[in-house]
Amino acid sequence: MNSTAGPLPPGASRHVRVFVPILAALVAFAWIALWGWTRSPYGRYVEQGNWIASGSIAFLCRVVPGGDVIVPVVLEAVAWILMTTAMMLPTVLPLFDAFDRLTRERPDHGRLLMLLGLGYMAVWGAFGLLAHALHGALLSGLARVPMLAWNGWLIGVAIIALAGAFQFSKLKYRCMEKCRTPLSFVIEHWRGQAQARQAFALGAQHGLFCVGCCWALMLLMFALGTGNLGWMLMLAAVMAIEKNVRWGRHLSAPLGVALLSWAIVLVATHA
Repeated sequence: MNSTAGPLPPGASRHVRVFVPILAALVAFAWIALWGWTRSPYGRYVEQGNWIASGSIAFLCRVVPGGDVIVPVVLEAVAWILMTTAMMLPTVLPLFDAFDRLTRERPDHGRLLMLLGLGYMAVWGAFGLLAHALHGALLSGLARVPMLAWNGWLIGVAIIALAGAFQFSKLKYRCMEKCRTPLSFVIEHWRGQAQARQAFALGAQHGLFCVGCCWALMLLMFALGTGNLGWMLMLAAVMAIEKNVRWGRHLSAPLGVALLSWAIVLVATHA
């Protein structure tokens, strides 16, 4: 009699032996790099410290033409990409899984997967640079207005309340549905022509939906501390459950209530 539990097909075996470990290693590397950075003498830069106040980075800012702008932007981009890789890549594994299985017979399969990832990270990178720019402009404005500087806690409360309110928005649920059906998303957008450009565009399109459903939660990092690994892990787990677990849709509303309640408590405490 033939056993019904035979060996894995070659494609599935390769998928388990190669694809999953590589992505897991990439996520692990991002977390380890963040952990090492936050505990190094340069950890304050992850926390949005003053880049040109002192130290070797300040020296680099002075000797590089336009360094007081270029160096902080580059380092902030590196920090944000590490954060995004650590926090968001686990939430998008089903997309990479579906695309990997669909294109595994192509000779340029590895390059297409890389372009998919680059497209996805490009969108999150653009969002991160915009968020950092707005954050810097906000802090600069606060420094010029003494009354606002004394009540800077209001910014954190506003971000927490915004994240809580967004949990109930139609936009979040529309974007979330796209993220929860990665195979349908790939089949809908992948035509197999001009593969390189299309793979990058596929990653970017999915990244837009991912930003659409998670941007408010990611902004919490500016209120909680962009170098706080504990909060990063918690938010990464929440977003992964929301997007990938069957009962994750039932987490959105309670999380929104919890965030709004937290904002109210903070206002009452400071008042």
